[in-house]
Amino acid sequence: MSSVLTIVAGRELALTNLIKGLAKSTVLPDELVIVFMNEPVREMPKHTFPIRCYSLNQSAHLPLAAARNLAAKQAKGDFLIFLDVDCIPSATLIADYQRHISGETLLSGRVRYLRAGATSEKEFLSKMEDLSTPDPIRAGLETIPYSLFWSLNFACSKSTYLKIRGFDEGYEGYGAEDTDFAFSAEKQEVALQSVAAKAYHQYHESFSPPLNHLEDIVGNANRFFQKWKKWPMEGWLNSFAQMGLIEWDKQIIHLLRKPTKAEIKATLKK
Repeated sequence: MSSVLTIVAGRELALTNLIKGLAKSTVLPDELVIVFMNEPVREMPKHTFPIRCYSLNQSAHLPLAAARNLAAKQAKGDFLIFLDVDCIPSATLIADYQRHISGETLLSGRVRYLRAGATSEKEFLSKMEDLSTPDPIRAGLETIPYSLFWSLNFACSKSTYLKIRGFDEGYEGYGAEDTDFAFSAEKQEVALQSVAAKAYHQYHESFSPPLNHLEDIVGNANRFFQKWKKWPMEGWLNSFAQMGLIEWDKQIIHLLRKPTKAEIKATLKK
């Protein structure tokens, strides 16, 4: 039994598109489990597969780690497919994952990025390949290192998830919780395998570096270093240091100031 799991904060249209994509799958999910973060459960229309919804309320505005763990706990399936709410699965995503269902392995799917306005086009679900571009970092890699694992699109058995011990809920908000999950998988000797289970990421505004998540990233980077003695997200941290936002002495990061609205706006990707 395969459960598709997604976590949501806002993103109503993105969730609708994800569900539309699942409905066109060559192999339908046995269920979709949705966890709403710090917002009430929304009523979902009936589909050809069950949809079960839960709400998680925590002090962190984006309790990503805790929400994924709740989704895994509530899933009835013994095979878990995690999709970011911004991802629309390809028609064969579930079937592609199920080819690798046996074994104690962490499966990393592939992602292409839909251009702005793509989901407004008529019959866009049948044209997503042409309306998207490959992931600039992982595209073409037959194997990926644990440091490049990303939680946008992945799968594993529930027993493997429990062996990894799920996501560390000490990470609050955005940043590093998925790299920590992958490092934990490596520590538990769980193999990481790249598979051709493709999802299409819906366009939304994003920032580089993500100044809008500065405080989360600083807190989570410090936690990651304390745990693994390595720094995650070094490119972003270097950018923050160059902007005078943080003091980084290679042992701990101190937040010096918050970015201004103008600084955040200037990092918006064009």
